[in-house]
Amino acid sequence: MLLKTDARAQAWVDAFSMAMPELEVRLWPETGDRSEINCALLWGPPPELFDQLDNLEVIFSIGAGVDSLLACPNLPAHLPIVRMVESELTAGMVEFCLFHILRFHRLMHLFENHRVRRHWEELTQVSASEVTVGIMGFGVLGQALARQLSALRYRVIGYRRGPGEVEGMEVFYGTNQLEEFMGRSDILVALMPSTLETKKMINSRTLSWLPSGAYFINAGRGDLVDEEGLVEALDHGSLAGAALDVFETEPLPQESILWAHPNVYITPHIASITHPPTACRYIADAISRHRQGEPWPHLVETGRGY
Repeated sequence: MLLKTDARAQAWVDAFSMAMPELEVRLWPETGDRSEINCALLWGPPPELFDQLDNLEVIFSIGAGVDSLLACPNLPAHLPIVRMVESELTAGMVEFCLFHILRFHRLMHLFENHRVRRHWEELTQVSASEVTVGIMGFGVLGQALARQLSALRYRVIGYRRGPGEVEGMEVFYGTNQLEEFMGRSDILVALMPSTLETKKMINSRTLSWLPSGAYFINAGRGDLVDEEGLVEALDHGSLAGAALDVFETEPLPQESILWAHPNVYITPHIASITHPPTACRYIADAISRHRQGEPWPHLVETGRGY
């Protein structure tokens, strides 16, 4: 197994030693004999990484998104890419989105401002059953969030690029149904991947379809949002607030107006972090099952971008 990871490289090595002790792990760029490498766990690989990896059989993505892999010009087109779908990663994303949904629904952002001003005022609030949360991106993460929201009595609707039913959920799909979906979303959560079709999907025009005073949470990809259009909607009051974890440019430039906007809450792309112990168990299980003749799980459709 070849690893090109993040600052937690040793944590990944230790986790693999627990999950699959017989697996030899090598850290990029200390690859040794490249002909011996048949699996790779990658994030943001440099183009030269794939040189001479003639026996590579599969690539595992460290994160839920795969745009950093697909952007690599030397990515071997024939290789299967397995998305990271594991319990801790999913739980982290659900927790992050729930936190901000509850913050906006219960008006905690307004009470925080009142505290700073030492202002005592009871604000009128509505029950969860009167709030519709629209989840844009209704795959594994979106459906996991929907189940938790339904348990809390929120109304939940989903949006996906193509048709597909989800038991117990109302699902919209395609460009023809986007306006209706947006028009019913009191709180919009974006969990969409980065593709040519999704770039700047959230813009002045689509934001105008939201109910007046709606809120927006982006934990998907930064290029989903036209940031100028977002600021315009916030300044005009049609959008009451936004919680942003991903951005067009990361790190977010110091000169970005988003830093100082009073109705924007910023986090540095930490909505959900892959947890090496559970991620390595997922990978070890996938490798073991494949050796027994089973297909790779959660394969990326490279033509669709996710």
